[in-house]
Amino acid sequence: MLIAARALQGVGGAMTSAVVLGMLVALFPQGREQATAIAVFSAVGAAGGALGTFLGGALTQAFGWHWIFLINLPIGVVALVAAVRVLADDRPDPGTGVARNADHAGAALITGALMLTVYVIVGSGEREAAHTLLLSALAVALLAAFVLRQARAARPLLRLGLFRSRLLSGANGVQILMIATMYGFQFIGALYLQRVLGYDELTTGLAFLPAPVAIGVLMLGLSARVVSRFGAYRVLLAGLVLIVAGMALLGRAPVEGAYARDVLPPMLLLAVGFAAAMPALTGLAMSGAREEDAGLASGLFNTTQVVGGSLGLATLTVLAAGRTDALLNKGAEVVGATAEGYQLAFRVAAVFAAGALVLAALVLRTPRQER
Repeated sequence: MLIAARALQGVGGAMTSAVVLGMLVALFPQGREQATAIAVFSAVGAAGGALGTFLGGALTQAFGWHWIFLINLPIGVVALVAAVRVLADDRPDPGTGVARNADHAGAALITGALMLTVYVIVGSGEREAAHTLLLSALAVALLAAFVLRQARAARPLLRLGLFRSRLLSGANGVQILMIATMYGFQFIGALYLQRVLGYDELTTGLAFLPAPVAIGVLMLGLSARVVSRFGAYRVLLAGLVLIVAGMALLGRAPVEGAYARDVLPPMLLLAVGFAAAMPALTGLAMSGAREEDAGLASGLFNTTQVVGGSLGLATLTVLAAGRTDALLNKGAEVVGATAEGYQLAFRVAAVFAAGALVLAALVLRTPRQER
């Protein structure tokens, strides 16, 4: 039931996230206005996601884990009522046949490929090598079939010509690596606080609270002005440098760690880095799409965000668990082995962030960005 309900949430999330950035670009076409709108959008998303760690811990400890889902019901109702009242009705004419010609086969292929890829990563340590290779080959085949379908479909789900934009393609590649890093910080960081430092759910949530506060304040108060002053390219690189530094510091998180010394400083580096990088990256991605492609570029950008988080989290958790199990089999203590597993995950996440930095520096640099 939980998996089915989450899948249904995923459908709704895909439908909303596919259009939201395109709507922002259409509503705020001017540079400074658009930068402010994107900063607000990024701040709400990032701070809301990070705030969920705090609220989830508090609700779980106070009322039970079911409340982390129930709390979303009134929020969803408010969002729906606001959307109906505020947003314009822009339904296409009945004769356009958009829904009839939608690429359902392409949607099924790419969904199957991504789900199978995550399944392969998560279960790689529990299956035989031949089984893992077979499932991996099937995932690659589904992805290849999706690409072939998009090249031939009359109304493709994702027009492949969109990837001719170096800015759009590069920004999506950078986002996959950056979001993989940040998801690793949120999830593995929470486990480190609970399983190594011994924090309970509420204390863990409180420990993470500085991150959403810093992200929200910086994105809303400074992001648009900084991007307008220094350019999205330079702000993005500066933010990624801070993210790399923060994850590298977490890579030494010890068994006898202290929050003020080993967790808070890297957390603030990650928060400031993400607050700088995300709005700048979003602006670069959307600037790489033509006006008529804004909706498609929005859907692609939000999709790669989910893909990066899913694949990154699956990879990091498997690496951490594998390292911990290997040490336990050698007779190591549970807490020490667990800490070393998380250290490995943090270091790999730092490599993800470094890859994002290199990719951004090489691909997203243009004469306009240099000026």
